[in-house]
Amino acid sequence: MSSLREYLSQKRAALLARRESQAGGPVPLRASVTAEGRSGVRRIRIRDFQILSDSGPDFAGYDLGPGSPELQAGVLGSCVTHIFLIKAAELEVPLDSLAVDVAAEYDPRAQAPGNLDIPVYPQNFRYEVRVDSPASDEELARLHAEVERVCPILNLIRHPQEIKGQVVRAASA
Repeated sequence: MSSLREYLSQKRAALLARRESQAGGPVPLRASVTAEGRSGVRRIRIRDFQILSDSGPDFAGYDLGPGSPELQAGVLGSCVTHIFLIKAAELEVPLDSLAVDVAAEYDPRAQAPGNLDIPVYPQNFRYEVRVDSPASDEELARLHAEVERVCPILNLIRHPQEIKGQVVRAASA
């Protein structure tokens, strides 16, 4: 495979085959995170993969990986990129290159007592997509509109949902 256009052709074939064979219904998603002793590094396990999340030295971390707000920006960029590929393949929009940059702000002062006016979550998300494509401006606008319509993480950030949590006491080692 030598080009993004060739990949999009393979992506289209896989997408169409997947749609034909899918029975439908929700797909379960799971992640497990543990805090490592002595370092506090968070080890994220998803399927057979591991990602380290850490803080910088200014927050008693070792800077061994991105922090959670940074990961959120990366997850958004990854999802937007992937959905651009899926929709470009589906709509047969040729792409020669694709890159997505995401920016946001997070203010750690929000965690301090008395800072009720500072949001405790990352905010002001924005992204920029750079494409090299012979497609028309209209085709690219249609592609972008479709990405905005169906991108799961983009829409999760735009339309948050309730998250339920609980604490379960673990046995001491």
